[in-house]
Amino acid sequence: SSDLAQLIQGRNLTLKCPHCGIVGTFTPINHDISSFDENGYQIYLGIRRCPNPNCNGHSFVIYNNQDWDVLDSYPVSRIDFNKESIPSQIADSFEEAISCFTNKCYIASAIMVRKTLEQLCKNKGANGNNLRERIQSLVESITMPVELKEGIDVLRILGNNAAHVELTDFDSISYKEVEISIEFTKEILKSVYQFDKLLSALKSLKKK
Repeated sequence: SSDLAQLIQGRNLTLKCPHCGIVGTFTPINHDISSFDENGYQIYLGIRRCPNPNCNGHSFVIYNNQDWDVLDSYPVSRIDFNKESIPSQIADSFEEAISCFTNKCYIASAIMVRKTLEQLCKNKGANGNNLRERIQSLVESITMPVELKEGIDVLRILGNNAAHVELTDFDSISYKEVEISIEFTKEILKSVYQFDKLLSALKSLKKK
C-alpha cells in the first residue's frame, strides 16, 4: 500500500550538534524512512552523524519533503550557558529555564525566566512592591549597556516580547518569545556578573 512507510536515500542536513555544539552538515546513516504525520503530510525520519571527527555523535531527525527543513531532532540541542561567576541560585533558576525550553515546556520556561529576574533583583538589592518597580530600581543601580537596561523591562511582557508578571498571562507564549527571552537574559547575566572578570583578565595581560 502507498500508505506504508518506505525506505529512501537520506539527504545531508544542517544541524547544531547536541553532543559537541558545532553547526554543520550532518550526513545520513543508512536509509531514511518516508512516512506521514498526523495531518497526512509526508515526512522523513532518519539518523545523522556529526561532521566533527572528534565527536561523530548521532542525532535522530524528522524533516519535511518540500524544503528539507528539520522539524524535530533528538537529543535536543540546549542553549549554551556559562554560569561562571553567577550566584548559584540565579544560575540554577536560569539552567531550569533552559531545560524547560529544551523540552518544549515554554510556559514553565517563561516562569523560570521571571524567577531568574526576581533573584537578580534580590541579589543586587533592588527593592519595590512588584517586579516592575524592582527592575526599575535594578536599572538605576547597575552599569550595563542602555539596550540591555531597556530589555530588562521588556522581559516582563513575555506574552508579546518577554515575561508577564501575572501567571494568568502566560497562556499565549510562543517558542520564539521564550527563545529570545532566554538569549536576552543570558546577556544580562553576562553583563552583570561576568564582564568585570573579563575586563580584569584583559588588564592583567596589559601588565605583562
